[in-house]
Amino acid sequence: MNTFYSYIIIILKKFLHKVIINNYYINIVLKSYTDLNLVQHILKLHNQFQFNVLTDIACVDFLNLKNQRFAINYILSSIINRSRLIITVACNEQSLIESTTNIHSSSNWLEREVWDLFGIFFFNHTDLRRILTDYGFNGYPLRKNFPLNGYLEIRYDEEKQYLVYEPIELMQNIRYFDFLNPFYRNYVN
Repeated sequence: MNTFYSYIIIILKKFLHKVIINNYYINIVLKSYTDLNLVQHILKLHNQFQFNVLTDIACVDFLNLKNQRFAINYILSSIINRSRLIITVACNEQSLIESTTNIHSSSNWLEREVWDLFGIFFFNHTDLRRILTDYGFNGYPLRKNFPLNGYLEIRYDEEKQYLVYEPIELMQNIRYFDFLNPFYRNYVN
């Protein structure tokens, strides 16, 4: 094990639930999502670590786990140490995750995306509003229990110059198959 990774584990020992190390990165799973901001402060401001870049925030929905349904992964990079670290926290629909915009400014849009697509609320976020879906949109499309077909279709009407909400029409035209067609002879007995 790398001494750099060993030192991270020693410093963050009381916050860690699990540690996964491979050749490319270290993944630390925190015991509680309430420790997230403190751990990110330590990783960013510690002169040995310097994880200054928040690359991405990814969320995973584990529908079968009721208590901690979502896993939020914060992917951090240390340019000086040429290292990548993933912080994983588990939460549910009612969890209030503290925003990390005061630590990493890049988390602003990333947290808005997680809020918009998964419905995980980040408190103390200055501008938590929808970023990818329409303001009238109901639900969170990347949740595994999201219905695949809805009741309304949204389209832009060129004549009216605004978005139009219409009921979905699922009617299919009657199709007649011509099995006597020469192209089907090889497949039909």
